[in-house]
Amino acid sequence: MIKEFRDFIMRGNVLDLAVGVIIGGAFTSVVTSLTKNLINPIISMFAGKTDLSGMYFTLFNAKFKYGNFLNDVINFLIVAFVVFLIVKAVNRIMPAKKSDVSTVSKEELLLTQIRDLLQNSK
Repeated sequence: MIKEFRDFIMRGNVLDLAVGVIIGGAFTSVVTSLTKNLINPIISMFAGKTDLSGMYFTLFNAKFKYGNFLNDVINFLIVAFVVFLIVKAVNRIMPAKKSDVSTVSKEELLLTQIRDLLQNSK
């Protein structure tokens, strides 16, 4: 059972996924800091508030914190854009897998030749 678990963990896909999750978590904190410390102050200058996350409106005694939502949307857009750029760069670097459709085995070649000979002899 331990050997099976070790084999499972050592497969490339699982290790790649683990590294991706760890790097993604670290990257998310960097993007959150970027949004909080650089982007929000710029937006706040135009919105007239000092803190974007403090923006809200009240409707029937319910507080709708749209500032927090805007922060999350900005974070998502930044992360999604960077992931897009990374995937695009990796796709450019990694060669595309070519399908082996054009590869014909010796058996298929011989069978094709036999078929052609039989058709020509009739």
